[in-house]
Amino acid sequence: MSRTPEQYDQVIASCRGIFAKKLHDYGASWRIMRPQSVTDQLFIKANRIRTLETKGDARVDEGIRSELMAIVNYGIVGLIQLEMGYADLADLTADEALERYDHYAAAAKQLMMDKNHDYDEAWRLMRMESYTDLILMKLYRTKQIEAHDGRTLISEGIDANYYDMINYAAFGLIKLDEAAAQANP
Repeated sequence: MSRTPEQYDQVIASCRGIFAKKLHDYGASWRIMRPQSVTDQLFIKANRIRTLETKGDARVDEGIRSELMAIVNYGIVGLIQLEMGYADLADLTADEALERYDHYAAAAKQLMMDKNHDYDEAWRLMRMESYTDLILMKLYRTKQIEAHDGRTLISEGIDANYYDMINYAAFGLIKLDEAAAQANP
């Protein structure tokens, strides 16, 4: 039996923990972000991962794991912003923000489970760098869709791209956890 659902829940719980702590520190200040700004923030995180993978070292004391966690969290922020629109003020309480977070995290997990069934967990055979490239590709697609005011002719919308980014980042986190467990049995 696959451990994926349990592993997925563990990495999402870690991401949610960071999200909750930042809500405490900053409130829902991200509510002022327009969709394009969320996409750009996701791009910065994914591009940094690619840079770290390419250069092999970091000058800032945050590694790939923290950037993948940020992609999960900003992906969920993006979904909330798509639902609610942006605001002029931080207009959600921490409890309201966490309720929405949980809603979108559950939806992302269900999508992952459905795709996992159809693709037979092919993500486990992929390399970490492929997750990064796929996230970046989804970001370029999202930017193009935003340039078309969110309208597509045949393709999925911005929300589908955010969900995929969340799930690729979660897969990366699972792989990092597995590698750490093997290194420290």
